[in-house]
Amino acid sequence: MGVPVRTAGVMGVDNLSEKAAKMRESLQKSQSITDNMVSILGSFDHRLSALETAMRPTQIRTHAIRRAHENIDRTLKAADVILDRFDLSREAEAKILRGPHEDLESYLEAIEQLRSNIVFFTNNKSFRSSDGVISHASNLLSKAISKLEQEFKQLLSSYSKSVEPDRLYECLPNSLRPSSGSPDSKNPSNSHTGHITAENAVFTPLILIPPRVLPLLHDLAQHMVQAGHTQQCLIIYRDTRSPVLEETLQKLGVEKLSKDDVQKMQWEVLELKIGTWIHFMRIAVKLLFSAERRVCDQMFEGIESLKDQCFAEVTAGSVAMLLSFGDAIAKSKRSPEKLFVLLDMYEIMRELHSEIESLFVGKACKDIRESALGLTKRLAQTAQETFGDFEEAVEKDATKTAVSDGTVHPLTSYVINYVKFLFDYQSTLKQLFQEFENGEDSNSQLASVTMRIMQALQINLEGKSKQYKDLALTNLFLMNNIHYMVRSVRRSEAKDLLGDDWVQRHRRVVQQHANQYKRIAWQKILQCLSIQGLTSSGGGSSVGGDGGNSSGASRALVKDRLKIFNVQFEELHQRQSQWTVPDTELRESLRLAVAEVLLPAYRSFIKRFGALVENGKNPHKYIRYTAEDLDRMLGEFFEGKTSSDARR
Repeated sequence: MGVPVRTAGVMGVDNLSEKAAKMRESLQKSQSITDNMVSILGSFDHRLSALETAMRPTQIRTHAIRRAHENIDRTLKAADVILDRFDLSREAEAKILRGPHEDLESYLEAIEQLRSNIVFFTNNKSFRSSDGVISHASNLLSKAISKLEQEFKQLLSSYSKSVEPDRLYECLPNSLRPSSGSPDSKNPSNSHTGHITAENAVFTPLILIPPRVLPLLHDLAQHMVQAGHTQQCLIIYRDTRSPVLEETLQKLGVEKLSKDDVQKMQWEVLELKIGTWIHFMRIAVKLLFSAERRVCDQMFEGIESLKDQCFAEVTAGSVAMLLSFGDAIAKSKRSPEKLFVLLDMYEIMRELHSEIESLFVGKACKDIRESALGLTKRLAQTAQETFGDFEEAVEKDATKTAVSDGTVHPLTSYVINYVKFLFDYQSTLKQLFQEFENGEDSNSQLASVTMRIMQALQINLEGKSKQYKDLALTNLFLMNNIHYMVRSVRRSEAKDLLGDDWVQRHRRVVQQHANQYKRIAWQKILQCLSIQGLTSSGGGSSVGGDGGNSSGASRALVKDRLKIFNVQFEELHQRQSQWTVPDTELRESLRLAVAEVLLPAYRSFIKRFGALVENGKNPHKYIRYTAEDLDRMLGEFFEGKTSSDARR
């Protein structure tokens, strides 16, 4: 059993040995093949190196040829660009030589092409002829800009025409348009009320240059500025537009007047000219200068250096022409009647102030703004000084013109009308007072001024009243005039400013003068109707044979009294029916006051002593009037009749 096992083990070992021998043989063959392959590959590497060495010159030539082709392509492309530039230059030159008149837009495009070419060749100095091209293009551009200036001037001139007055009037609101056929047709609104309506009125914008032309003018101006011709552009615009504006104002009627010219004018003529000046100022600022500003803003849009400068230089002459008249008025000799036109002028300058400030903006317009503001202040100063002059003139008025009938003196009506007018200018006066602020409220300033004027008038009237020899007429005169003052104040806005206290105080003064008149004028005649000196103490009422009666009254004394009464009453009637109390209510009140004293006294006298006369000879010689006759005749007092009327 043991022998077979051993044999099997030996057989396994032999098999392994045999396999190992075969593996060694295979490995040896593999090594041999590897060595052969290495040898073959080594020979390939040697041959490839030789081939690479042989091909290197060919590769170098091929790369050089490729680079040459690339350079040629680049050169051809650069040449195409340059040739295109030359083509553009030829096209631009042809357009420029034709001039801008035929086709302005193409001409402007040609200038842009020239500028672009100059920039191109300046940046491509490697091109041998760059300097020559740049020089030629620059000369051509200079000629083009010169023609452009001529075109700008010609185009601007052809559309710059003075505006006819009728066309300006069409742009005004209806309330400010002149009415045809009126004697003051150029001056529809020279009153204070005209100013009020004008403040919020709508004005139709004025077209000075057609809108379709402005873009072309803008392009022309822009090219001139880009070429460095800013000053030439300014000069052309100023020299073209400035005379047109001035001619428009001259056609309208604006004159450049000096202080001496103004001083020589009659007041009526000057007043009319001031009214038209106010109207012209409104037209100039709201229509003409406003339209010119729009032209400047559109034509020089994007060219800020020119906008304000051109506007300032174009309008300077026209503004000076307008303001010179205002300055002449402000500096002329002051007089009371000028106050209201000064206020009108000050008012229009205040009304236009914000528009002047918004139109004349920027440093270039500073002088114009300051000139307008300076005139406003001078007008305010002159108006304030005229106020002071008026107050002084009222107090010192020395006119010897006496009103023989004791009616309202012309000075009184003049001053009261003056004060009434002042209240039409309340808002203007308050602004004027604010120009010279002294810490006082403008309302109280106006009240103070008004009171001082009234006081000055009263002082003057008291002086004038002393011209009358008849004290009764003195008091009637003062009563009439102060009553006129009170009534006028009560019926005007002055009442709110002066107050009820002023009105009541002066009404008492009127009453005092009425009482004084009654006492002085009628005291003497009333003494004729007094029983004093006619009767003795005691006695009855029967008539005695000696011409007396039981009361002791003498018929002769009664007749004498009645005779004196008749003479005095007739004298009073003749004289005082020539006197005047113009106010109906005051006149009736005064007559009634006299009648209430006179008629009861007369009735009582006749009732008591009339029988003494009636029983004697010629009673009508002494008892000429009944109480009703006297009442009727009193109704003729203060009617301002002539002496011949009074005698009849």
